Amino acid sequence: MDARTQDGTAADVGPGPIARRPRPDPRIARFVAEALDGARTVLDVGAGVNSQEGAADGAVTAVGGSGPGRARRPALPARAVDAVAGDLPYADGEFDASMTLFDVHQWSDVAAGLREMRRVTRGPVVVLARAPELVRDFWLDAYAPEVLETEARRHPPVRDLTAALGGTGRVRAVPIPLDCTDGFDEAYYGRPEMLLDPAARQACSAWSFVGDEVREHFDRTLRRDLASGAWDRRFGHLRTEPVYEGSLVLVRAIP
Repeated sequence: MDARTQDGTAADVGPGPIARRPRPDPRIARFVAEALDGARTVLDVGAGVNSQEGAADGAVTAVGGSGPGRARRPALPARAVDAVAGDLPYADGEFDASMTLFDVHQWSDVAAGLREMRRVTRGPVVVLARAPELVRDFWLDAYAPEVLETEARRHPPVRDLTAALGGTGRVRAVPIPLDCTDGFDEAYYGRPEMLLDPAARQACSAWSFVGDEVREHFDRTLRRDLASGAWDRRFGHLRTEPVYEGSLVLVRAIP
């Protein structure tokens, strides 16, 4: 995390249902683990309530998250350090690998934060993020376009991530499983009824940036279309798709 302002992210909305709703998905975590390539020391920048730091095989040092977010982090074997991405208190090349997962869109200076990660990392830097140009290619856009517009606007272009990291970069799409346990909106691609639960929406921070009228319109129109079968006529094939390739991407850069 690069700024100490609260922006309505899942770590900042306070205690309540989201603390028990989303959980890091082990299948997504495997993509992260593969990218870390068995690193023995790993820096996790922006670790919060839904961190995938369990994907790391080695010793993890966790940086950041808001105060409430750190207090509510899962009980994982990592040191939690009060620092920000743009000014990491570590020596050059101190870690074998580093990662930031679902967090770069919260940083006030993404390029500075990624350059700092590159500086303190000998090997791969791994970024799990969303490609903003793909965010609105999701059925939710038919019911709450304001939410996805907000989400797309918050996420930096993937080309900016690779440019800031330098070296040799690779970008790959991360398939989302049908029963994904994580809390972002595309996790419910084939389970639209779940997004009618306010607690599920609360775990996706973009909903905190829209007004009650947007949430009410979404709830009303999705319920109507589920009852009439209109949703299934347009999107019902997603209910049986084992994975969904949406906007979730993994960026891996080595020096």
